[in-house]
Amino acid sequence: MRTKKLISVAIPAYNEARNLNELAERLSAVFLQLSDQYEFEVVICENGSHDDSFAVMQQITQRDARFKIVRLTRNFNMEGGMMAALSCVIGDACIIMSADLQDPPEMIPEFLAKWEEGYENVYTVITRRHGESLARRAAAQLFYWTIDKLSTHPVPRNASDFRLVSRAAYTAFNAMPEKVRLIRTVWGWLDFKSYGIEYERPARKAGKSSFNPFVTAPYAVRAIFGSSYTPLRMIPIVGLLISLFSFLGILGMAVFWAAFGVPFPGFGSIIALNLLMFGFVFLFMGIISEYVGMVYEEVRQRPLYIIAEKVGFTE
Repeated sequence: MRTKKLISVAIPAYNEARNLNELAERLSAVFLQLSDQYEFEVVICENGSHDDSFAVMQQITQRDARFKIVRLTRNFNMEGGMMAALSCVIGDACIIMSADLQDPPEMIPEFLAKWEEGYENVYTVITRRHGESLARRAAAQLFYWTIDKLSTHPVPRNASDFRLVSRAAYTAFNAMPEKVRLIRTVWGWLDFKSYGIEYERPARKAGKSSFNPFVTAPYAVRAIFGSSYTPLRMIPIVGLLISLFSFLGILGMAVFWAAFGVPFPGFGSIIALNLLMFGFVFLFMGIISEYVGMVYEEVRQRPLYIIAEKVGFTE
């Protein structure tokens, strides 16, 4: 029987061999600082890495039994790794963080203080991103602006996945069955008592970021669509606007043709019809195809991740 509250730490890791030892040392230092009040466990998800991440994790586990490993069969993206780790924790509360040291473990005492005050979702808000390119920072701002305008349950501007959630919150999260979702908006939908902590996100200590705009951009679009029906509701509005602009265009061309003549009979009708129909077809089919794709993913019922093995867990 435990006499102290158990705090879990869930960490997805992909090609983070160069950061894991320092991460474990910094976590251990925080745990020692709080050892009079809490017990700790750390569940690291090895998310199909191509480096020595798993071997480093095994060494850490052998040194400190509080560290446990969930190894996936392949890479299931950051959110798949996060959900795999979160599915294996048993703490009274859980800290969700990344393995690249951009989420400082030293903030954990501040999280726990707010949790003890009664907050069940203590999230971080990034005020400045060190070590990131201008393009990536701009993409992040565009994403948050879009999700704020479209989502029925928007996330706070610049909120990150680095957070503490109570057992009630992560249990409710783990019980949600949908496959296509934006994790940050799910916490808002669950609507547990929340508190935001601002911090400057430090630059990556070592290793290379797995950020790829060609992968992230389609994922961001689907994440936005997965958290809102607003794009579907916008179809008739956009259609009306296109019709209006097409009508104004026809009037403008009619004035031009009256002054300078028509290139050939029927030219104006063809141009106006093309503008109208192609505007409708490509825009609406693009939006609908994304939703159809998400429905397809849900209907297939494939798992969000597949666990190959677990290390350090007791039955």
